[in-house]
Amino acid sequence: MHHSAPRVPRQPAPGRAGADAELTAELGAVVAGARRRALRDGDRQIDTAHLLHSLLEAGPDVRDTVGDGPQVARVLGYLVQRSIGYGLRWQGSVEDSGAVRGSGRGEAGWSPSASGAMRGALVRAGMRGDPRAGCLDVLACIAADPDCRAVEVLRRAGVDTAQLAARVAESSRHASQR
Repeated sequence: MHHSAPRVPRQPAPGRAGADAELTAELGAVVAGARRRALRDGDRQIDTAHLLHSLLEAGPDVRDTVGDGPQVARVLGYLVQRSIGYGLRWQGSVEDSGAVRGSGRGEAGWSPSASGAMRGALVRAGMRGDPRAGCLDVLACIAADPDCRAVEVLRRAGVDTAQLAARVAESSRHASQR
């Protein structure tokens, strides 16, 4: 018996034309990891929880910004539970938070919220004069969307998302001063 797994279309990251070229190598790897995670989880779209999971695996900058070791472990615990079918269940539903409803639909293979976070990351990078968006840019946009799945996970793990957004802004300021 042949099982047809859901397919996440192989589209570039949402944003302007050629957006994959506008991502740091690290963020490009995060996007690829989120795509693999969505496929493995049986989801038709990459959502903000897939992005958050891959961001946390990307490196210490993101983990340190999210919180201390036990807090990050709790976040990862919720994300792993979700990926194996326990805990927070969103499979088969489209993530569409209120923060992005007014900005249109998602890109093919991306939830509207994840698509909005990626587009917002490109805008953030541009505002500081950087031609490429990085992991902290995406984290900032995710943290600023109070109704997205990633923020639900963060809150359940005890992360104050307003403080997280402030820490990301502070990290970005320090990075631009170097």
